[in-house]
Amino acid sequence: MSRVLIIIGLIIVAVGILWPWLTRIGFGRLPGDIRIVRENVSIYIPITTGLIVSILLTVVLWLTNR
Repeated sequence: MSRVLIIIGLIIVAVGILWPWLTRIGFGRLPGDIRIVRENVSIYIPITTGLIVSILLTVVLWLTNR
Protein backbone atom coordinates (compact mmCIF):
# COMPACT_ATOMS: atom_id res chain seq x y z
CA MET A 1 0.00 0.00 0.00
CA SER A 2 2.83 2.43 0.76
CA ARG A 3 4.28 1.83 -2.71
CA VAL A 4 1.01 2.86 -4.33
CA LEU A 5 0.77 6.02 -2.21
CA ILE A 6 4.33 7.00 -3.13
CA ILE A 7 3.60 6.52 -6.83
CA ILE A 8 0.40 8.57 -6.58
CA GLY A 9 2.31 11.32 -4.78
CA LEU A 10 5.01 11.35 -7.46
CA ILE A 11 2.37 11.57 -10.18
CA ILE A 12 0.71 14.52 -8.45
CA VAL A 13 4.06 16.28 -8.11
CA ALA A 14 4.88 15.63 -11.78
CA VAL A 15 1.53 17.02 -12.93
CA GLY A 16 2.02 20.07 -10.72
CA ILE A 17 5.43 20.73 -12.22
CA LEU A 18 4.28 20.10 -15.80
CA TRP A 19 0.97 22.02 -15.49
CA PRO A 20 2.15 25.20 -17.32
CA TRP A 21 3.13 23.09 -20.34
CA LEU A 22 0.00 20.94 -20.15
CA THR A 23 -2.26 23.99 -20.33
CA ARG A 24 -0.47 25.18 -23.48
CA ILE A 25 -1.47 22.02 -25.34
CA GLY A 26 -5.08 22.35 -24.17
CA PHE A 27 -5.13 19.96 -21.21
CA GLY A 28 -7.75 21.30 -18.84
CA ARG A 29 -9.83 22.84 -21.63
CA LEU A 30 -10.82 19.75 -23.56
CA PRO A 31 -14.12 19.22 -25.39
CA GLY A 32 -16.54 17.85 -22.83
CA ASP A 33 -15.29 20.05 -19.99
CA ILE A 34 -18.16 22.27 -18.84
CA ARG A 35 -17.54 25.93 -18.07
CA ILE A 36 -20.34 28.21 -16.87
CA VAL A 37 -19.51 31.89 -16.45
CA ARG A 38 -22.08 34.32 -15.04
CA GLU A 39 -21.73 37.80 -13.57
CA ASN A 40 -20.75 36.74 -10.04
CA VAL A 41 -20.13 33.01 -10.45
CA SER A 42 -17.75 30.90 -12.48
CA ILE A 43 -18.17 27.11 -12.48
CA TYR A 44 -15.79 24.67 -14.15
CA ILE A 45 -16.53 20.94 -14.35
CA PRO A 46 -13.64 19.01 -16.00
CA ILE A 47 -15.44 15.83 -17.09
CA THR A 48 -13.17 14.86 -20.01
CA THR A 49 -10.00 15.87 -18.20
CA GLY A 50 -11.06 13.78 -15.21
CA LEU A 51 -11.69 10.75 -17.41
CA ILE A 52 -8.27 11.03 -19.04
CA VAL A 53 -6.52 11.38 -15.67
CA SER A 54 -8.47 8.39 -14.34
CA ILE A 55 -7.49 6.23 -17.31
CA LEU A 56 -3.83 7.22 -17.02
CA LEU A 57 -3.75 6.49 -13.28
CA THR A 58 -5.46 3.15 -13.84
CA VAL A 59 -2.85 2.13 -16.42
CA VAL A 60 0.07 3.27 -14.24
CA LEU A 61 -1.23 1.46 -11.16
CA TRP A 62 -2.00 -1.66 -13.20
CA LEU A 63 1.54 -1.68 -14.57
CA THR A 64 3.08 -1.22 -11.12
CA ASN A 65 1.12 -4.14 -9.69
CA ARG A 66 2.28 -6.55 -12.41
